[in-house]
Amino acid sequence: MALVLNDRVQETTTTTGTGTLTLAGAVLGYQSFAAIGDGNTTYYCITDGTNWETGIGTYTASGTTLSRTKVLESNNAGSLVNFSAGSKNVFVTYPAAKSVYTDSPSSFGFKNRLINAQMQIVQRATSGTSGNAVPTTTPTYPSVDRWYAYATGATVTVAQISGSGANKNNLQVTGAASVTSVGIGQRIEQLNCYDMAGSTATLSVNISNSLLTTVTWTANYATSADTWSAKTQIATGTFTVTSTLTNYNAQISIPAAATTGIEIIFTVGAQTSGTWIIGNAQLEKGSVATSFDYRSFTAELQLCQRYFISVAGASLFGTSSSTSACLNKLLYPVTMRATPTTTYSGANMSVDFFGAGVSTTSFANVTLTATNTHLLLNINTLSPTRTAFVPTSVQNTISISAEL
Repeated sequence: MALVLNDRVQETTTTTGTGTLTLAGAVLGYQSFAAIGDGNTTYYCITDGTNWETGIGTYTASGTTLSRTKVLESNNAGSLVNFSAGSKNVFVTYPAAKSVYTDSPSSFGFKNRLINAQMQIVQRATSGTSGNAVPTTTPTYPSVDRWYAYATGATVTVAQISGSGANKNNLQVTGAASVTSVGIGQRIEQLNCYDMAGSTATLSVNISNSLLTTVTWTANYATSADTWSAKTQIATGTFTVTSTLTNYNAQISIPAAATTGIEIIFTVGAQTSGTWIIGNAQLEKGSVATSFDYRSFTAELQLCQRYFISVAGASLFGTSSSTSACLNKLLYPVTMRATPTTTYSGANMSVDFFGAGVSTTSFANVTLTATNTHLLLNINTLSPTRTAFVPTSVQNTISISAEL
């Protein structure tokens, strides 16, 4: 089996639903899918004139069928389209998701400036509670990494949920009584958006809402570098949404002064019930919404860990500085954006020791000292005193945050 492309391949089909297409013969002036070869895959597009879908299909000569092996893009938020009765055209194409552009500023490198836009990384929790006010310096990050959330009138639940089709995850807000507004946002570090100043950018996102029909987007920039105690609005607009997850986009003129960091916020009004879903959010340089920038899970995790690291059962290297104290170092997987703040779960620090045997001891008198590359954990009082114990692991969950 091989991936095969061929010129002027187009047939019709009357197949309904989301399954394998039975091909009905070549359109006048075109050749049939037999040109692809039995068992080979190809890039296809199918449309009924309104609905459309592109993907990778497998041609089978027996029965002259094309299976819809993988969806790349569609007007059904990247999922299989449930086609109704009637004739559809299906043809070989070269989809944008697999194309290479040499004249677009968004084609290579860090195209999508929003981090964790697939909503896959959840170092804190899969579900959490929003903040209760519009954030200034310290937003609340309840669940999905890099996405803060707030609500007014009452708090709401924010959670990572399963997606569909090619989209593994989405972010979901569950409405609550008395809520007057909800916001989901991300602040982009100055270093990741400095070059966008003075250019046109395109914002695109998958959205659905089971209660409300209007979602407002707003772009701001920080008054000073990566400092959000004050900000200036760049632009705002609205998307008219439905209960079906659909992709929307808008163009934004980024002012020359916006070299200090950019913030994107999606907001709704009184989400007193129902659910609001967001996925595949993208901010890219250029005036055209291009295909979503899929990054590897590992790369996305490392991008998130520049701002937040959660460590449970951490192995530490350390030595006893005396018979009554012990100093240990934890190296971060990446260099963090700035000197972080640290907290740990529980009232005391619980540490496993090696010595004459293995023991677990809880300590109340612990100091955490953080830099942007490592964390020092100082057990100030060993009681009873030890002469050879070196901590091997900390049982608490340590949260290390350099969020914007």
